[in-house]
Amino acid sequence: MDGHEPEDAKQSTADMTTFVQNLLQQMQSRFQGMSEKILTKNILSNIVADEMGSRIDELERSINDLKAEVGPESSPSPLAPSKVVATDESKAEGSA
Repeated sequence: MDGHEPEDAKQSTADMTTFVQNLLQQMQSRFQGMSEKILTKNILSNIVADEMGSRIDELERSINDLKAEVGPESSPSPLAPSKVVATDESKAEGSA
């Protein structure tokens, strides 16, 4: 052989190069699209988390304000059992 590729081989190489370049461009576009979606979801998640945090803080302030209005003597301890007042009917049912 004289070191020159036949015309068909040159065309085949050029077609393969074009095919690979197009494939790489498509892959890059898809990865870029997925990256943008992921970033958008992360940003939206952060916004939602910040909003929830703000609402929880506001709720805590409201609860503390209500506690301050009611006073400490009327707020039961969360660990203390609640008192159940038995009525005359429930006493009669329990002894029957």
